[in-house]
Amino acid sequence: MNPEQGANIIWWLLAALLPLSALLARRVSFKGVAAMALGWVVIFVVALGLFSFRHEFTSIALHVKRQVLDPSTQRAEGERLHVRLSEDGHFWVTGRINDAPARFLIDSGATLTTLSDDVARQAGLSVDGFTPGIAMQTANGVVIAKRSSISGLAVGPIHTSDLPVVVSDRLNGVNVLGMNFLSRLKSWRVENGEMVLEP
Repeated sequence: MNPEQGANIIWWLLAALLPLSALLARRVSFKGVAAMALGWVVIFVVALGLFSFRHEFTSIALHVKRQVLDPSTQRAEGERLHVRLSEDGHFWVTGRINDAPARFLIDSGATLTTLSDDVARQAGLSVDGFTPGIAMQTANGVVIAKRSSISGLAVGPIHTSDLPVVVSDRLNGVNVLGMNFLSRLKSWRVENGEMVLEP
């Protein structure tokens, strides 16, 4: 047993003796002493747990506040769209492809806007199955994508049409807004933890 463990045991013994000695001085019954002692043990355990995991509880509280009390990660100010930085370090937006809802990762490192096959199917996109596919490097390796086009895309107050895209069934449900979308904007920038898109 190291000195630190010994000090912890002594601290716990003193913490337990304090309420017990007060109860014994008042000549409380054994049943009452046991109930009070159990109550004190619960109080100490809860207090110790709250103190030991205070950072985790704070993180959970912030997450609940952001996701439940303030679920929106994007807001429109006039024609500008402000997108808050997500906890995973990325900028995510919700939009509509031909009136079908879709969630996008904004990626200035991606040349083309990329859709998962299920979202493309829901939006009613026709995929070019005859032209050879495009090999794309992703975080999960190289994937083959097929060409298509979005006739109407809305992201907040921003609308665009006839946007070339590629579609793949190996994107794990992730849709990406690439530079061919961002280059159509008047400007886009990151400031104060938000990405600001201006049409």
